[in-house]
Amino acid sequence: MHQASKSIVTAFATIILLAGLSACQKPEGPAERAGKSIDETTQKAGQEIEKAGQKIQDSANEAKK
Repeated sequence: MHQASKSIVTAFATIILLAGLSACQKPEGPAERAGKSIDETTQKAGQEIEKAGQKIQDSANEAKK
């Protein structure tokens, strides 16, 4: 299960990096600000998914004992 959470986090990180690389150099408009907000939200979601995956793994390890 830990590998799956790492894969999900890696996918989110890739999306965030690609979105960041495609940003314009012009002054920010409303669409770009919205995009940055989406990027931040996606990054936070990825972190929460990673935490959830770790909790699941910890629970599974405790159940094996």
